[in-house]
Amino acid sequence: MSEAVIESFSPLAERLANALGTRAVITEADAREKYLVEERGLFRGEAAIVIVPETAADLAKAVAICAEEGVGMVPQGGNTGLVGGSVTSGREVLVSFEKMNRIREVDATNFTITVEAGAILADVQAAAAAQDCFFPLSLGAEGSCTIGGNIASNAGGISVLKYGNARDLTLGLEVVLPDGQIWDGMRPLYKDNSGYSLKNLFIGSEGSLGFVTAAVLKLYPRRRQIQTAYCALATVESALELLALARRRSGDQVTAFELMSEFSLSIVCAHADGQRPSAEVHPWYALIELSTSRDGDDLRATFEALLEEAFESGLISDAVVAETIDQAQRLWRLREGIPEAQKRAGGSIKHDISVPVSAIPRFIAEASQAVEAYMPGIHVCAFGHVGDGNVHYNLTQPDGMAKEAFLEHWEAVNDIVHPIAMAMNGSISAEHGIGLLKAQEIDRYRSKSEQALMRTIKRALDPRSIMNPGKTVAIEGKAAG
Repeated sequence: MSEAVIESFSPLAERLANALGTRAVITEADAREKYLVEERGLFRGEAAIVIVPETAADLAKAVAICAEEGVGMVPQGGNTGLVGGSVTSGREVLVSFEKMNRIREVDATNFTITVEAGAILADVQAAAAAQDCFFPLSLGAEGSCTIGGNIASNAGGISVLKYGNARDLTLGLEVVLPDGQIWDGMRPLYKDNSGYSLKNLFIGSEGSLGFVTAAVLKLYPRRRQIQTAYCALATVESALELLALARRRSGDQVTAFELMSEFSLSIVCAHADGQRPSAEVHPWYALIELSTSRDGDDLRATFEALLEEAFESGLISDAVVAETIDQAQRLWRLREGIPEAQKRAGGSIKHDISVPVSAIPRFIAEASQAVEAYMPGIHVCAFGHVGDGNVHYNLTQPDGMAKEAFLEHWEAVNDIVHPIAMAMNGSISAEHGIGLLKAQEIDRYRSKSEQALMRTIKRALDPRSIMNPGKTVAIEGKAAG
């Protein structure tokens, strides 16, 4: 940013410092830097001011000031998002929630936990476990991502199949609105039909309608038994049949069901210290987890019986069952290590799509045929949460091709992959959100009525486009960020 631009924000910085205290307002270049680095390196954030409020009341003061000044604000949790949703353009104030990280209460009787938006997901899991409870949201970035970000993006993760995504796990919210008011919707209720479901306006909105500052979340009984297996498959169709068999034979105790292509496993072994569970190479693999909160169930016997049936019916050709917690963790690291392995394997064009579960085999087949025709030698790195239809359909550069040259094809490849997903009644954003990465593309795949409804809501709540401008939806006459 130019010195002139930074200087133009000085009066606003002074107002914010007077309202929040000087320690909550960061203007020094070195101190701002860590907030401006985006996870994938696709965007470079710019912001003359970073604020770090400690309470919702402090944030509300800041929002009211920025609303008066007509300056946009961008929320940032753990800064682990993958679509640039927390990236500033230089025209906004960046809001970090790192100090709003308290776990306020665990109610083991009501099976709820009340936390602030900046609470780290892994800390929330640990607080639940300390009370013999289980918080099921689980992501690869759980050691650094925050609950506020999880709610803003309606995060999914590996346990959606059984427990749902962030929307399903959220009972109540506290939100700072675009005019600086605080909406207190912190009701720990499982049933509430007293009007519009206001919380659902903010879940998945990427902060474009208001900033979530705290939440009441669902808990579950601690899991007493967990069984994990890595299965080798010949086809994607076999994976869906195996999933159906596992659900039937286990009494629907399938917690997670992850699909991995051979290419995705190979790069984890080559670039992320992964080790193959068995020596043989297969086209596809499924990582299955069954769990129960009951002590009396013989889950291992159930698991072994369904795997035996899968062998006999030809659904799987090999399987490795974890005998210890450490072995289970090693199996999970193969799946969780894919994103980091992709970075080291070269350029990667990523797609976070969802289609009906039954359409997954057809989607992967049609998309792969199309991209391979467009670019011979391209590597398909398909993996994901097959139980809920979410496929991370990523593509790695052909051998010998330069990373920069490959990434120049991002838009062209999107134009191949996304229409195939949409033709199957799918979505181009399953769990990562829209952010900057898909802001220019998303309206191509929304109906006119959807666009109109979303803009009506945005205009009603945030007419000046103060809250995360340009993300999720833009309104006429306002800058797109």
